[in-house]
Amino acid sequence: MKTADTAEDHSGPWTGTWVAERLGLALEGEPALRDLLGLALRRNPRRAHLLVSHVLGKHVPQSPAVVHAHGLALGRRVRELLGPEQAARAVVLGYAETATGLGHSVADGLGDAPCLHSTRRPVPGVEPAGGFEESHSHATSHLLLPEDPALLAGDGPLVLVDDEFSTGNTVLNTIRDLHARHPRDRYVVVALVDTRSPADSDRLAGFAAGIGARVDLVATASGRVRLPEDVLEKGRALVAEHEAPAAPPRRTAAPGTVRRIGLGWPAGLPDGGRHGFTPAHRARLDAALPAMTGRLADALPAGARRVLVLGSEELMYAPLRLAAALEQAVPDAEVRFSTTTRSPVLAVDDPGYAIRSRLVFPAHDEPADGPGDRYAYNVAGAGFDTVVAVVDSVADTPALHAPEGLLAQLAAHVPHVLLAVVPSHVPHVTGRAPGDLTRHVPAPTARRGGPARVPERPAMLPEPLRGPHFSSYAPDEVGWLLQDLSDVTLEAPTEEREEAIQSGGAHYAESLPVEYQPSEEYQRLFHAALDTSAARIAEAVGVVTETVLAERSPRSGRTVLVSLARAGTPVGVLMRRWAHHRHGLDLPHYAVSIVRGRGIDANALRWLAAHHDPRDVVFVDGWTGKGAITRELAAAIAEFEASEGITGFDPEIAVLADPGSCVRTHGTREDFLIPSACLNSTVSGLISRTVLRADLVGPHDYHGAKFYRELAGSDVSVAFLDAVSARFDEVADAAEARAKELLATDRTPTWEGWAAVERISEEYGIHDVNLVKPGVGETTRVLLRRVPWKILALKDAGADLDHVRLLAAQRGVPVEEVDELPYSCVGLIHPRFTRGATGTDGRTVAAR
Repeated sequence: MKTADTAEDHSGPWTGTWVAERLGLALEGEPALRDLLGLALRRNPRRAHLLVSHVLGKHVPQSPAVVHAHGLALGRRVRELLGPEQAARAVVLGYAETATGLGHSVADGLGDAPCLHSTRRPVPGVEPAGGFEESHSHATSHLLLPEDPALLAGDGPLVLVDDEFSTGNTVLNTIRDLHARHPRDRYVVVALVDTRSPADSDRLAGFAAGIGARVDLVATASGRVRLPEDVLEKGRALVAEHEAPAAPPRRTAAPGTVRRIGLGWPAGLPDGGRHGFTPAHRARLDAALPAMTGRLADALPAGARRVLVLGSEELMYAPLRLAAALEQAVPDAEVRFSTTTRSPVLAVDDPGYAIRSRLVFPAHDEPADGPGDRYAYNVAGAGFDTVVAVVDSVADTPALHAPEGLLAQLAAHVPHVLLAVVPSHVPHVTGRAPGDLTRHVPAPTARRGGPARVPERPAMLPEPLRGPHFSSYAPDEVGWLLQDLSDVTLEAPTEEREEAIQSGGAHYAESLPVEYQPSEEYQRLFHAALDTSAARIAEAVGVVTETVLAERSPRSGRTVLVSLARAGTPVGVLMRRWAHHRHGLDLPHYAVSIVRGRGIDANALRWLAAHHDPRDVVFVDGWTGKGAITRELAAAIAEFEASEGITGFDPEIAVLADPGSCVRTHGTREDFLIPSACLNSTVSGLISRTVLRADLVGPHDYHGAKFYRELAGSDVSVAFLDAVSARFDEVADAAEARAKELLATDRTPTWEGWAAVERISEEYGIHDVNLVKPGVGETTRVLLRRVPWKILALKDAGADLDHVRLLAAQRGVPVEEVDELPYSCVGLIHPRFTRGATGTDGRTVAAR
């Protein structure tokens, strides 16, 4: 396996010997030139020869680490040249199709530079911000189509990246066009090789002086290509001679298999720099690479030893990064990277020639210039046992899957072909609503062996909401993957909600209960309970956090806490604080919505998968009752994996208290008072419970919630967190010892609580487990949000139930003491509720 600072071994004859001898061509200059370049012949009326880069990842399969490292090294040199201040203002422009991946890699090395690459694929509705001609190229017209025109409108340095700098014409054309639109003081030209003549160098210097700008050049190596006067005639004759039909490279004994794999590409992340690629996009890709690479590695056939990741024309950077990550993930396999191309090059099976074999197939991306042939070089006969073909979704067409298409051509020479499709970025176009996902290509058509293409999701899922704009928590404590419905009236009287829910006329998540406003007596009870239980809660926080860190971090790297809003959110914040206080860890923490009967917010999962490895995610809740949410989460994750192809999320929940024995990872299995269960939003960052209603939450929206800013005067959210956090040091030894004990024991859930709930449901004639809410936390919720029927309390439960008794008295709900119960208490919702089930004083009457 190659590392980022190694070069490919080019032992054997120089791969330019065959052309140099027959054309009388000479490559002069630095010794590194021959390490970087070989030579081939091409059908082009303007230039007979082709400089074939060994390190570009276009025509010659190469170690992806080597390919990326050359771009990084050039980017670092540009950063040194510009200095920190100018480098921070730079924009990188790469040339299609050859240098799109190189341009991205230079931007990586430069630091926080956004990048754009030219394109030969127009997008109706996207106004070009520039264009130019590449005179020596097979396909000459370039377009610049940034989604944000401001990308090229600044006055910071513009860094132009190409694979070779031969005459300087392309660069001159580019600068001339862009300078007329947006003048700037400085340009930097970057190339792997500089083979200009002295006259070309003088011409560029004169041009720079004429526009009053500085133009610098950074190249890996420089030299000159000396050509005889009759080189074009000799080249045409050689091509004509050797393009006669010849025996094709040896094919596999039987056609290889072709199989599609799901990458789990982050929703909204651009597939490349066609419309711009920002540092934020780069960070998202970095975060998502481990999960995508894991899927690639899992999909490789057993015993794969030589693997090629094959990009597609302008789509170079995404496949390159995937290949580089795969190279690290599967050290026993030799991973190589290259891409298909529009450029026709003669193939000659000779060790002194750079292009040994050629696959020809029809264009499959519905090109604007019409149908034509495309090529993959040095793939056939190269000994690959697996090819991972990476295309964007616009190129996932019937032509790709046709008998003469790319996949079939690959399968004729390679035993295993895997197809990975990256969603084509759909730029926002003025006049098109953000939710309008109509792709700017011809209408979908069914392809052979697969369904018709479908539009992509919206370009970007919103970033998490944070305090103080949403919630009273500090912005670093939690990011809410929710949409803000604070301006929508969602509250309904408790009795009306209960009747609608039980009659089947509405789901509980379609409205909100009126927020309970605690009396002075109840507030005093809350603070007293917090004083007496803070240490016990702190110890439970320590136990569950230490357990999570011991089990998750060594296995999958960085732990990401994802609490189930809203009861799980204070616990998630406390776990994050413990990890920081005891271990100096700064764990990411988010809150997502899960709704019984509706599942978890799939868009929130997509955002998480785009920013983190799903294997790092730990779901967090406050407590378990009968385990309904545990079951709901497991079913929702299974459904999400099946529909999205995104795997790795572990549906196990880590909770503070697990009295019903429904989960493995817990702080305690005692059913005691957790003060955060005593209140609603005023102990949960002033956030409501979550809302899922079709007229408010579309298919591409997060679930909703409200921020009750008007309740700030009653907010004890931070006071609760601080009171518990203040006890961390005194309980640390006990928590860590208890965590070690738990890790050494069998923690398999017994589901004792579920069995008790089923028994209670039948004994009390309820016949609906959803109306039986076990545990202190769930009983409190019944008294605060639902229409309670009665409370079952364990005899001698003591002060843990003081607040329950107070609430029950306030609502006229009987409390029945029982001898045997796996919980401290159980709340029973009125089983046959109508508005007539409460008297005029609001007190509950007997069930009918």
